[in-house]
Amino acid sequence: MRIAMISEHASPLAILGGEDAGGQNTHVAELSAALAAAGHDVRVYTRRDAVDLPVTVRSPDGYDVVHVPAGPAEPLAKDALLPHMRPFGAWLVDRWRGGDWVPEVIHAHFWMSGLAALEAGRQTGVPVVQTYHALGAVKRRHQGVQDTSPARRIGYERQLGRSVDRVIAQCRDEVGELVRMGVPRSAMTVIPSGVNLATFAPLGPAAEREPGRPRILTVGRLVERKGFQTVVRAMAHVPEAECVVVGGPPAGLLETDPYARRLRALAGSCGVADRVRLVGAVPREEMGRWYRSADILVAAPWYEPLFGLTPLEAMACGVPVVATAVGGLRDTVVDVTGDLVLARDPRALGAALRALLDDRILVRVRGRGAGPRPPALLGRSPRSASPRSTTRWPRCVDRPGGGLMSLLDAHLAHLRPRHCRRSAAASRCSPGGGAVPPDGSPTAAGCSSPATVAVPPRRNT
Repeated sequence: MRIAMISEHASPLAILGGEDAGGQNTHVAELSAALAAAGHDVRVYTRRDAVDLPVTVRSPDGYDVVHVPAGPAEPLAKDALLPHMRPFGAWLVDRWRGGDWVPEVIHAHFWMSGLAALEAGRQTGVPVVQTYHALGAVKRRHQGVQDTSPARRIGYERQLGRSVDRVIAQCRDEVGELVRMGVPRSAMTVIPSGVNLATFAPLGPAAEREPGRPRILTVGRLVERKGFQTVVRAMAHVPEAECVVVGGPPAGLLETDPYARRLRALAGSCGVADRVRLVGAVPREEMGRWYRSADILVAAPWYEPLFGLTPLEAMACGVPVVATAVGGLRDTVVDVTGDLVLARDPRALGAALRALLDDRILVRVRGRGAGPRPPALLGRSPRSASPRSTTRWPRCVDRPGGGLMSLLDAHLAHLRPRHCRRSAAASRCSPGGGAVPPDGSPTAAGCSSPATVAVPPRRNT
């Protein structure tokens, strides 16, 4: 099958750890690799953010990355990309109409990618599948006035959920959020993220550590919502243990990073500066060494947009997890893999860490529970004894009745002809086409009524 992945800000080729480079980049890269390994023809379309980027780059994992000229060829914050989504979608239309490669399905990642994908899909007759990765309603709830998302984000996300051919949710928490937004439950399929068991496994080299000192590892982009400040404060309740923070800019640039400086200052004020170590960005292929060097992984976001990948990777390496009970972490971390604590509660986090470190037998038991499970246990319910860490990326693709290809095979045959008829009707309504007006407003300039929403209504499928 020819599959177009749209990931407007999150290139699978990006170096992880920056402000807008994290789990979505990994998800798109690993899913594309798994689809390519299964014999599918995959192309990932992402925005060109440097003048020297070639149009197409062949990934060593068997898929192509296509750099789309939408906006200036320079890095932009993802919240500034909305005005460039209409030209992004128009470029896709021109490329697919004038070329020899047309996708059979479009899989959009993130809401702005969904807008560009829907514009291209309705003009070319190609069905669209949407994965959100994060929701504006969740971000607005937790960040309030500090939320820098475009003002109409939540409305666009609601329209997308009602307009695309299928929504892929990654956890039960996301399903609930989407239903509250007004997206029909019947429009969703739950497919959790997977983990690369060739990269993340219990056996293998480990990063060096000080003998006799327990190591607590925490991984992620250096942004406030990831909860690193909570982890640093919790270290005051875990004497003798060290905390290693992986993420952010390269080690040589940590001194220039405002949040890294704040974390180091906080460690000093808490009296744990000698036990908190920031190592900066680590290449993905080396992350297994860091997970295997740890006694415990901590994931302490004060909210999780949807689904965290680092706990899955740590579990695959046989490392127990202590996490905050938010978002998809409530599906991932179960009683045989680790513990859940309240968000933004350093004392509770410290107590959980100390209790686990004080019981070395429990650490080993949780580590074994977190590790890969036999194939017969794959695909069990999220609160069962088969944690989500056991879902390999190939299983996300080909799991009978619950993988991406099962979803596409079940729907593609009747989605495409309906989409073609809808595309023709949409073209008559809006001669200029385009799901995203250039000013970001929800009105399509070519339609007869100024109140007409640019995103087409859901087809009955």
